[in-house]
Amino acid sequence: MNIAIIPARGGSKRIPRKNIKDFCGQPMLAYPIKAALQSGVIDKVVVSTDDDEIAAVARHYGAEVPFLRRAELADDYSGTSAVVRDAIIQLQALGWPLDYCACIYATTPLLTASIIRDCLQQLTQSDADYVFTSARFSFPIQRALVMTDSGGVAPFDPASIGKRSQDLPPAYHDAGQLYWAKASTWLDLQKSVFSTNSQLYELPSHRVQDIDTPDDWRRAELLYQLLQQEAP
Repeated sequence: MNIAIIPARGGSKRIPRKNIKDFCGQPMLAYPIKAALQSGVIDKVVVSTDDDEIAAVARHYGAEVPFLRRAELADDYSGTSAVVRDAIIQLQALGWPLDYCACIYATTPLLTASIIRDCLQQLTQSDADYVFTSARFSFPIQRALVMTDSGGVAPFDPASIGKRSQDLPPAYHDAGQLYWAKASTWLDLQKSVFSTNSQLYELPSHRVQDIDTPDDWRRAELLYQLLQQEAP
């Protein structure tokens, strides 16, 4: 059985209740649930939450909530991998025969069913432990600048500041959307998502938007609306 686990705690502070806040006409959580169910490669979607209202929204859109997350895994310091491991352990205790497991973040309205399928295909056709969505930095990070204590400017990497952009290797960042691995890999504490045994699945920049502030939220809405206009 292939599953998706969506961590969605109730205590978001910068955007209160952001996991079920209305986003272009639907609760934010509805978007990753629908994408996962439409992918054709996920048998069940499980939402890991500590919140009864979030659980009700999740069930309404077709996800399952077989348990409520423990309080110690629902604070500001709880890591995603620990939450996923906890969910896998609880589901296995319920008798679920788990094969591949995708972790999908709750605030991913730009994620599509085809991206979910393609990432799983990349994982199954490789020797990678994890495959996760990423995006390329639009500007060479080697030529970044920092402010000094006196208010001046200094190069982050003095050896690279004078180099041409085309002479510097591209750098990538985690897109904060989707992470595929076998259930057994998630449970192996020796295997990290960000390691040489993982692979990137590169997304175009217009498919990537962190949603941590009201400005992020508005930008994500605009991107979503534009992408909907382009859809056939």
